[in-house]
Amino acid sequence: MINQKIADLRQDYRLATLHEREVAASPLQQFERWWEEVIKSQVEEPNAMTLATSTPDGKPSARIVLLKSFNEQGFLFFTNYESRKGKELAENPQASLLFFWRELERQVRIEGTVIKAPASVSDEYFNSRPAGSRIGAIASPQSEVIADREVLEARVRELEAGHLEHAPQRPGHWGGYVVQPEVMEFWQGRSSRLHDRLRYTLQAGNAWKIERLAP
Repeated sequence: MINQKIADLRQDYRLATLHEREVAASPLQQFERWWEEVIKSQVEEPNAMTLATSTPDGKPSARIVLLKSFNEQGFLFFTNYESRKGKELAENPQASLLFFWRELERQVRIEGTVIKAPASVSDEYFNSRPAGSRIGAIASPQSEVIADREVLEARVRELEAGHLEHAPQRPGHWGGYVVQPEVMEFWQGRSSRLHDRLRYTLQAGNAWKIERLAP
């Protein structure tokens, strides 16, 4: 049964347009343009993105992670390699990312292959984190069932006591992933749900094909 109060929630998008003649030849360049605009707009946590993974037999899962950098090689985030997402990526290294910047009425969808970041990159980022975040990454058996919160807090106290004079080093089960884009779609909200959607698809020779999709 449709909840009418929810069904009546609507917003007409009118802030901007998106045309083929205006976009960059590379989706990474286009993403950088939009990224600069979202930073200037002071959107809260603009680097928050939905990461969708799936098991080899197609059972999906999704969660919010934080983008830490991007370049022509892809989009970098960090996590526990032994978490649910880490295990799924080990078995099926295909993933999708979704950014939604409500204030700009924009979405970006990214699909691609996922590889682990070099150990040096993971070390550099881990060492830049606050001490509490480093200890938390070591203490938490992410995605595993635990008896109660006290189990986690006791492990944190134990690690804090053992690292009074030196910061903890990155554990082997924690590090970065790079999503290497093969498809990227830029979505600009438009009036009457007639949104602009431009899709970039990777072609042979690292060229990109740009197509307009129906809203």
